[in-house]
Amino acid sequence: MIFETERLLIRKLNVKDLQGFHTLESNPNVLKYATGNVKNFQENKKELQDLIRRYNLAHNDFWIYAIILKEHTTFIGTVALVKDGADNEIGYRFLEEYWGNGFATELCKGLISYCKQLGMPKIVGYVVDENTASAKILKRFSFKVVKHFISEDIQLPETKYELIL
Repeated sequence: MIFETERLLIRKLNVKDLQGFHTLESNPNVLKYATGNVKNFQENKKELQDLIRRYNLAHNDFWIYAIILKEHTTFIGTVALVKDGADNEIGYRFLEEYWGNGFATELCKGLISYCKQLGMPKIVGYVVDENTASAKILKRFSFKVVKHFISEDIQLPETKYELIL
């Protein structure tokens, strides 16, 4: 276990997560505001295996963890922590059927606490401007706007948010 919240458990991905991971990564609505394209089952299987292997790298700067709904021990999404130069970037994706239940807000609160425990001086999040729900969550936790730009990956207006821990 990496950390937990009232309703969520954050843990390393494992091969048993494949079906949920594939459902997540093959849904165009989930990926609408994210880097990456919809992938087929074999591509998602390979990606999951690669992410699992990364846990054992000596110099890993890219962690993706499973978000598990405690009540049913169900895979409902992924959370990312990426070391990018001086920035520690956070991100998350939820299966569409779990949107609108407050899970992203709950996860963000737990993730901030976890990053503080790791001794990170600050964390950042990138949000496509159309994704007002995610922007609202970051603002709720006092993230500040750092810059506005057009995303090279998805060619949409995006905002970088930062929280000093």
